[in-house]
Amino acid sequence: REVNQTFISSVSNQRNHIPRKSLNYRTPIEIFLSYVQEAFYSNLI
Repeated sequence: REVNQTFISSVSNQRNHIPRKSLNYRTPIEIFLSYVQEAFYSNLI
């Protein structure tokens, strides 16, 4: 079975929006964005 990029992106997007107990019930995307935001603001100072 061949899988295209659209399908992979869709599954990845769905998985990244599921809260995880190991992340204190935050989603992986929330954690990632908090690190990106922190890095952005630390570069401004």
